[in-house]
Amino acid sequence: MPAQTILQYPHPVLKKVCHTVAAIDETIRGLVDDLVETMREGPGSVGVAAPQIGVTLRVCVIDVSGSRHGKDNNHGLLLMVNPEIVDRSGNAVMREGCMSVPDYTGDVERATQVRVRFLDGADGTEREITASGFEAVAIQHEMDHLDGILFLDRIVSIKTGLFRRKNYK
Repeated sequence: MPAQTILQYPHPVLKKVCHTVAAIDETIRGLVDDLVETMREGPGSVGVAAPQIGVTLRVCVIDVSGSRHGKDNNHGLLLMVNPEIVDRSGNAVMREGCMSVPDYTGDVERATQVRVRFLDGADGTEREITASGFEAVAIQHEMDHLDGILFLDRIVSIKTGLFRRKNYK
């Protein structure tokens, strides 16, 4: 499947609450494949959510295994349909960026550990995992997209927390 164009802020789809997926069929599997390809094509990307490519369904993909921050603590490629956080603990402020807001990064406070339940986008089986560290942050970031929330909405301090990227392109 081809990589898709990433919508950029302030595109209105990025602020929409996404719809629950009723069933995992070939259309959803195709969407998951498109998301994976788009993530792999993105510079430094560790996740993509469906609304970032213009689809308002509760689907996202995450893979921090290739990142220096997540390579030692991860579940590999996660194909998440209708994900929900069932438990969270700890708090930390981390620097985040987003392909939908390509010129900026910001300090965002997130839980350091999450337990998340979702349908696997490959075969529809229900999964529940506990993620920590960078993987937990990436999951929360992508799940925020499904609720129309961008990292810009969670910056801890606009005075000290938003930075323009250098040499992005």
